[in-house]
Amino acid sequence: MSAFGLSRSLSKSSSSGKLQTRLIAAGAVDCLQLDVTRCGGVTEFLRGSALAAAHNLQVSGHCAPNLHAHVGAAVPNLRHVEYFHDHQRIERLLFDGALDPDGGALTPDPGQPGLGLSLREHDADHYRVG
Repeated sequence: MSAFGLSRSLSKSSSSGKLQTRLIAAGAVDCLQLDVTRCGGVTEFLRGSALAAAHNLQVSGHCAPNLHAHVGAAVPNLRHVEYFHDHQRIERLLFDGALDPDGGALTPDPGQPGLGLSLREHDADHYRVG
């Protein structure tokens, strides 16, 4: 915790296990912010989360709420998933199965395969280039 009572978190900077280890060892983070789209996918998110847990740290899922809610449900030390309306707006525009933050919680459906999303190709065609 910083001198101002704020948690320190680093985002896109913690894209590799080696860098995550250095950040934790230096005491530079209170919460390790991971981005499944930048750290090497779901497997590397899980590794980063395990590394953080080994040092009694929580993790935060950076953006893309429909990606991080699912992987976040699989780790015991998830603090939160960042929720940006622009990501959610695009996800709801193009995909069936986008999660709704009802009551402030994103709850993945365990009965759906994968990320639980299905591309609405007809809606996406409007944005196709080439």
